[in-house]
Amino acid sequence: MTPTTHTVILGAGLMGRLLSLALLERGHRVDLYDAHGADAKGSAAWVAAAMLAPMAESAITEMSVVQMGRHGLLRWPKLIDALPEPVFFQQKGSLILWHAPDRHEARRFHQLMDQTHAREPSLDKAQVLNAQEIEALEPTLAQRFQKGLFLPSEGQLDNQQLLMALGRALYHHEAKGALSLHWHEARSLEDFALNAPGSGKAIRLFDCRGLGAKAQWAALRGVRGEVIRLHAPGVDLLRPTRLIHPRYPLYIAPKENDLYVIGATEIEVEDSSEASVRSTLELLSAVYSLHPGFAEGRIVQMNTQNRPTLTDNLPCMDVSRPSVMKLNGLYRHGFLIAPAMLDCALEWVDSQSLALSETFGLKVLLP
Repeated sequence: MTPTTHTVILGAGLMGRLLSLALLERGHRVDLYDAHGADAKGSAAWVAAAMLAPMAESAITEMSVVQMGRHGLLRWPKLIDALPEPVFFQQKGSLILWHAPDRHEARRFHQLMDQTHAREPSLDKAQVLNAQEIEALEPTLAQRFQKGLFLPSEGQLDNQQLLMALGRALYHHEAKGALSLHWHEARSLEDFALNAPGSGKAIRLFDCRGLGAKAQWAALRGVRGEVIRLHAPGVDLLRPTRLIHPRYPLYIAPKENDLYVIGATEIEVEDSSEASVRSTLELLSAVYSLHPGFAEGRIVQMNTQNRPTLTDNLPCMDVSRPSVMKLNGLYRHGFLIAPAMLDCALEWVDSQSLALSETFGLKVLLP
C-alpha cells in the first residue's frame, strides 16, 4: 500500500478515527464516511467508561483481550500526545470493592484474576487490602469497606474528550487537503468498485462500521449498554472502582471536574431507546451504596448504545477479500483493545504480516 493509494474508510467511530489518522500520517489520501455526525454521538464509543483494565477484565473475557489490553495501556499515552488538544488519561490503578453479602462473588472474581496472573506473571497481581489500606488509597471511602483488591497499573481515559480530539485532528488534515469527510453518508462495501480496471487508481477499503456492517457480516449482534454520567463534587474518588454486585460488577470511573461515569449493564437486545427504569435504579442504588455523596450528584447524561459483538464476544480482523479489511466485534472492550487492533491492522497494511496478531491471539480471517 503506497502513499498514492486511494483509501476509503467506512465508519468514523473510535477505530475509524484512529485508523484514518494513522494512514494520513503515512501519507495516504483518505475518504472517511459515517452514517452520523462529526460529534461521534452515534458511535458505540460515545457511551463508555473507557477503563483500561486488562486484569480486571480477565475475570470475564479471554486471554487475547487481556494481552491486547496490556498493549493498549502502553500505546494510549503516545496516541493521545499526538492529538491537537488534551485528553484526560490516568494510570493510578483501580480498586475492586464489595459489601459483606457479596464476599463469595468477590472471592470468585479474585480467583479468576489469580488464574490470569499465573498464566501471565507480567500482569498485575491483585493486592489484597484491609480497611486502613483502602482509606490510604481513597480517603473518601474511609470506614466504608473492610476488604478490597488493588490493581496498581490499570488506567482510564475520557472517551468523549478523546473522540472530540480525534475529530479535531481529522479537521486539521481536511484543511490540508489530504482528507475528505463525508458525514451523514451511510455507505457499504458494494458502493465502491475496488481496483476497477481502467479506474486509474487503486482503492483500499476499511470497514469499521460496527453494527452498521451487520448486513454484510451476519454474525454481528448488538449488546445493549446503559451508562450514566454524574456530576458529584462531594465524592472525591481518585481512581476507577469496581463494586462487586449480585448480578454484575458495577464500575465507577472518575473523570475531570468531578464527573463520574457509572455503568455495568449488558443486555442481549439490539435496542438503543432510552435507559430503562430498572437499570437506572440498579445503577444509582449501587453507586449510592458505594458513597452516599452520590445522592447529591446531578445526572448530566443517561446514554444507551448497542456494542458490536460477534458470536464468541471477541474481536476480529477480516482480510479475506482483496483490497478490503474489516475490523469489528470490539464488544465492551473498545477502548481497552483499540490500539492493539490498530497496530495489527497497520502491520498487515505495511507488510501483510500477522506477527503481532498472532502474539495477541487476535482472530484473523484470511482468503
